[in-house]
Amino acid sequence: MPQRRVTVGSRVGLHARPAALFVQAAAAQDVPVTIGKDGVEPVDARSILSVIGLDAKGGEEVVLHAEGEGAEAALDALETVLETDHDTSEKPT
Repeated sequence: MPQRRVTVGSRVGLHARPAALFVQAAAAQDVPVTIGKDGVEPVDARSILSVIGLDAKGGEEVVLHAEGEGAEAALDALETVLETDHDTSEKPT
């Protein structure tokens, strides 16, 4: 199952707005996707409560898993969403 480690770009982490944007992007994918972090079981990336419940902080690394045809494209799209600082709408440098 393809996976990708991604650093959360939003300075305050995956709180309501960045989490909602991520969940919306995950729901648009044609393959199942989970998100997790070290020491925490992966959760459904389409569940806003589960994603917020990860309590992923800004600068923290999360792990995405996708399964099926198109998994790499899904990971690419979701990586972009996660790396963006949605608190300022800028991609971190």
